Amino acid sequence: MAPDEAPHEVAARALSEIEGARDLQELDRIRARYLGRKDGLLTLHRRNLGRITDPEAKRQLGQTVNELVARVEDALAEAHAVLLQQAEERALRDEAIDLTVPAPPLRRGALHPVTRAARDIRRIFGHLGYTAVGGPEIEYDRYNFELVNQPEGHPARDLQDTFYVDDARLLRTHTSPVQIRAMVALGAPLKVIVPGKTYRRDNDPTHSPMFHQVEGLYVDEDVSLADLKGTLEFFARSMFGPSRAIRLRPHHFPFTEPSLEVDVSCMVCGGDGCGTCKGSGWIEILGSGMVHPEVLRNGGVDPDRYSGFAFGMGIERIAQLAYGIDDVRLLYENDVRFIRQT
Repeated sequence: MAPDEAPHEVAARALSEIEGARDLQELDRIRARYLGRKDGLLTLHRRNLGRITDPEAKRQLGQTVNELVARVEDALAEAHAVLLQQAEERALRDEAIDLTVPAPPLRRGALHPVTRAARDIRRIFGHLGYTAVGGPEIEYDRYNFELVNQPEGHPARDLQDTFYVDDARLLRTHTSPVQIRAMVALGAPLKVIVPGKTYRRDNDPTHSPMFHQVEGLYVDEDVSLADLKGTLEFFARSMFGPSRAIRLRPHHFPFTEPSLEVDVSCMVCGGDGCGTCKGSGWIEILGSGMVHPEVLRNGGVDPDRYSGFAFGMGIERIAQLAYGIDDVRLLYENDVRFIRQT
C-alpha cells in the first residue's frame, strides 16, 4: 500500500472490484486482498491507527476506517448472495431432467455360467432321484484324505497342491469328504450329489485356485457298472444334447475300484475331430468308478451287503464345454458383457 493512499480510496477500489466480480472464487480473492487478517489493505489502515498520537485524529480516522470496512463487508455479503444464487441456477439448469424424455430400456440380468451349469446339474440328477447335500469347506485332514483312501505320503496331500489351515485342517480339495459324512449320517441305501466349492493351488487357463465340483454317490444292493454307465449317459445327453455319446476309459482313483474316466463325444465336431477335442472326437468330462470297499467301511456301510458308484466333475469344466468358453479365468473376471452373452 502506498503511504499516501487514503482509506476511502482503498475502499472505493474494493467496491468497484466487488461489483465486477464474476464468480465466488474471484469474490474470495477480493475479500482476502482488502480484509485479509495479516495484509489486507483496509486491515493495514486499522493497524496504522496505533501510530497516531493525537487522540481526536485517531478517533476520527478510526471511525472512518471502521465505516469503510463495514461498507466493504456489506458489499461482499450482498455480492456473495447474488453470485451464489446465480451458481445454483446454473447448476439446476445444467442438471435439469426432462421428464418427457422416454426412459432407457431396462437391461435384464443374466445368471453366471457357473450358476446356470450348477442348476442344470442339480436338475438333471434330481430327475434320477439324487438329493443334494453339503459339508464344510474347511475340512479335517481325516475326512478329506484318510477316509477316502489317500493316506500319508499320497501326492495329493503335498503342500504345493493343498491349502492347509493347520496340521489337522485344510480347505477341502474335493467334495469327496461329504460322501463319507453322508454315509455316516444317512446310512445305506443312499443317492446324493454334493455340489460345492473346492480349493487347490492351481491358476492357469483351465484351472482356478477356487472352483466348484459336484460329487455323486449311489449306494444300494447290487449296484453295478451298468448302473453307472446308464446314469452318466443320461447326464451327458441331458446336459450336452441328445446326440452325445460317452466313452469309459480305465483310470485310477484311490477311492474307487475299478476307476474310470468318462469322455463325451465332441459337441463341436460331433466326433469327427477338431481343435476343441484335439482331433480325437472325445472330450473328458469327469472321473468315476465303483466305490472302494474300504471307503464304504469308513462311511459305516457294510461292503458285503452294499455296493455303489461315485463320480465327480468340475462345474466350471461343464460350463466351459456347454457354453463354448475357452478360458476358465473368464468366469471370474466379472465382465457383465461376458456374462450377458452366455
